[in-house]
Amino acid sequence: MTVFRLGDRVEVLDDTLSGIIIEINGNEIIFESKEGFELSYLKKELVKIGSNDEIRVTHADVLKAKAEKENPKKKKLPSQNKKDRNAPKMEVDLHINQLVKSTKGLTNHEMLNLQLETAKRQLEFAMRKRIQKVVFIHGVGAGVLKEELYTLFRRHENLKYYDADYQKYGTGATEVYIFQN
Repeated sequence: MTVFRLGDRVEVLDDTLSGIIIEINGNEIIFESKEGFELSYLKKELVKIGSNDEIRVTHADVLKAKAEKENPKKKKLPSQNKKDRNAPKMEVDLHINQLVKSTKGLTNHEMLNLQLETAKRQLEFAMRKRIQKVVFIHGVGAGVLKEELYTLFRRHENLKYYDADYQKYGTGATEVYIFQN
C-alpha cells in the first residue's frame, strides 16, 4: 500500500488531475492542483508520482491489477419483476378496425369470418414459432367473437385458454397458453 505524505506529488487515477498533497485526513487526501484548486480524493483514487512526473507502480500493484482483470465481476442482469416475466409474448388485436381500413360494404358475418381467420392464422404462427402465451383481444361486445374463439381453441388439445389479465385488458381479451412438446 502506498504511503502518502504532505508535499508528495499525486495524480488522480481516472482523471488528468495532479497536484501536491496539502492535507491528509484518514483515507481522504486534499491536494492543490497546478491551477491552484484544492481537490479532495480518497487514497485509493490517487497514485504518487515522482519529481520527474513518472508514475511509480510497485510489483504488488501490478499483481493486484492483473488479478482484478482475470476475475472480472459478474454483471448483474436487470431483474424482471414477476408480472413482466409472465407477460404474454404476443398480442393479437381482433378489433375489426385494426384488421381492415374500412368496414364499408362488409356484413357482420364477413367481419366475424375475417376476425376468426386472423385469429386462426396467428394461433398457427404462434405454434410454429413456439410462442407459449398469446393474448387475443376481442373486445366486450355481445360475446359472439369470444364464443367463436373458444370453439376454435377447443379444437386444439395442446392449449388452454382463460380470461387475460383484467387490469391490463378488462374483460375483452383471452389468453391462450400453448403446451410445447
